[in-house]
Amino acid sequence: MSDINTVGVLGCGLMGSGIAQTAAAAGFTTIVREVNDEANTRGRGSITRSLDKLVEKGKLQQDARDATLGRLRFTTSLADLKSCDIVIEAVVEDLEMKKQMWRELDGLCAPHAIFASNTSSLTIIDQAVATRRADRFVGLHFFNPVPLMKLVEVVRTVTTSPETMTKAFAFGKALGKEPIAAKDNSGFVVNLLLVPYLLELLRQLEHGVASVPDIDKAMQLGCGYPMGPFVLLDFVGLDTTYKIAEIMFHEYREQRYAPPPLLKRMVLAGMYGKKSGKGFYDYSQNPPAVSDLGI
Repeated sequence: MSDINTVGVLGCGLMGSGIAQTAAAAGFTTIVREVNDEANTRGRGSITRSLDKLVEKGKLQQDARDATLGRLRFTTSLADLKSCDIVIEAVVEDLEMKKQMWRELDGLCAPHAIFASNTSSLTIIDQAVATRRADRFVGLHFFNPVPLMKLVEVVRTVTTSPETMTKAFAFGKALGKEPIAAKDNSGFVVNLLLVPYLLELLRQLEHGVASVPDIDKAMQLGCGYPMGPFVLLDFVGLDTTYKIAEIMFHEYREQRYAPPPLLKRMVLAGMYGKKSGKGFYDYSQNPPAVSDLGI
C-alpha cells in the first residue's frame, strides 16, 4: 500500500490496541489517540504484553517486537492524527461521540485520507454523513483478538467510492488479513448471523433446554466450534452483546434481535463476563465454575 504509510487509531481499548498492534507489526507508522494519558498507558501496556507473549511462544522475534513498539506513538490530541493516510475509529458505540470526532478530523486530515470505523453494530453511513468525505469513508470491522483473527469486513456505504474500497481491501491484505466485502447494514455479515444465534441460546437456557456447560459442550463437539457459545459471550462481554443487540433491534425491529430478559438482568447485576470476573462462568476460581443464575 504505497499510498498508506501512516495509520491513525482512535481508541486504545480491547479493539483499538489490537488494531494498533497489527498495523505497527505490518510496518506502518501508527498514531494512537486516547482521551487521557492513563488510557494510553493501559493501551501500550496491553500491546506490550501481547507482543511479549508472542515472543515467549516463539512466534515473534525480539527485534520484530521492538520494531513494532518503535512504530507506535500515543497522543491525547486529535490534531496529531492530521498526517495519517487512514484513520480507524475503535471507540465506544456512541454515535454522537464518533460523529464529533470525525467532524474535527475532517478539517484536520489531508483530502486523500480515508476514514474507517470498526463499529460492530452501527451503520457506517451514520458516521460518514458527518464529514465532507463520504466517498472516502468505509467500515473496517476487525475481530477480537485482532492480531490473531484473520477476517476483516470491509463495508461499503451508498457513498463509498470504488477507489476507496480497492484501497481498503489492499490495506486489509497489507495487515495480513482476509478482507470480505459487506453491505452497510447493522451487524454486517458476522454479527448479523452471530447475534441472533447467541440470543436464542439465552432464550433456550431460560426454557431449561440444557445447562450452560452442556450447551457449550454440545456446540463444541457437535459443531466443531473452538469454544462454547457461553464462553464466547463471556469473552465478548455481556454488556457489549446487550448494546449490540439493542442497536440491531432498533434497526430491524425483529424479535430475533431483541435482548432476552436474562441478558438484561445479568448486565444490570454487573455480570459482564470475563472482564468483570463473572458472567455465565465465575472466573474467580481456577478452572472457572458455572455461575448460579437462579434459573
